[in-house]
Amino acid sequence: MQPRPDITPLLKKLRLSGMLESLEIRNKQAISDKMAYTEFLSLLLSDEVARRDQKKFTSRMRKAGFRSSKTLEEFDFDFNPKIDKRQLYDLATCKFIHEKACVLMTGPCGTGKSHIAQALGHYAVRQGIDVRFTTQSKLLATLHASKATQTYAKQFKAFSQVPLLIMDDFGLKPVRPPHDEDLHDLVAQRYEHASTIITSNLDFQEWDRAFENKLLGSATIDRLRHDAYLVYLDGPSYRKPKPNQALKKEVEKSQKSA
Repeated sequence: MQPRPDITPLLKKLRLSGMLESLEIRNKQAISDKMAYTEFLSLLLSDEVARRDQKKFTSRMRKAGFRSSKTLEEFDFDFNPKIDKRQLYDLATCKFIHEKACVLMTGPCGTGKSHIAQALGHYAVRQGIDVRFTTQSKLLATLHASKATQTYAKQFKAFSQVPLLIMDDFGLKPVRPPHDEDLHDLVAQRYEHASTIITSNLDFQEWDRAFENKLLGSATIDRLRHDAYLVYLDGPSYRKPKPNQALKKEVEKSQKSA
């Protein structure tokens, strides 16, 4: 059954045109099940709310800039049993975001820091929280380049005001002037106002060594560490080279001949 001709323009005027996607199906369902008018309307409104929520979720995921869709459910905790699973799932509640606290994550290469950081970001997006994922190099390069295009204030505001900023690979490259001032200003602006997740291969005690200006580095790290959740991922690397099949066959052949 086709909807009345005047329904479409009315829904568009009320900015409810999304209802047209399910209107015909729900109309048939209402007739078939002999629904009350209020029940029929409730179904239509529920469809519209779900559509809008999905649209917002998709938009937040796109703006977050995640490298891939990582979740804690996909993380292999059995591979590295030393990792505190309970702590990570506690962080997944996102209470640290409401506390405006930082999460500082360290450990050897390949232990899953980027995976877990993005997974926590995904949980935040599911709760309707805006997230921005980037690396130290990309963040500082973006701020530096924006000075030449007179957009520094806009870029700085975007990084400083997002409720959850995830900065991957801190300390992978030294933080030299003038980037150290940009990073310090960003951390100082977010301090006790927004949450930040930072991953690094450096031990916590070595973080200030990433700065050439030790005084500026100490001031920056001091703000990050205050009331922060510390996560240490220990164990072997998940990244292993694929076995050389040709070499494997040669070994097996030599073992048989022996």
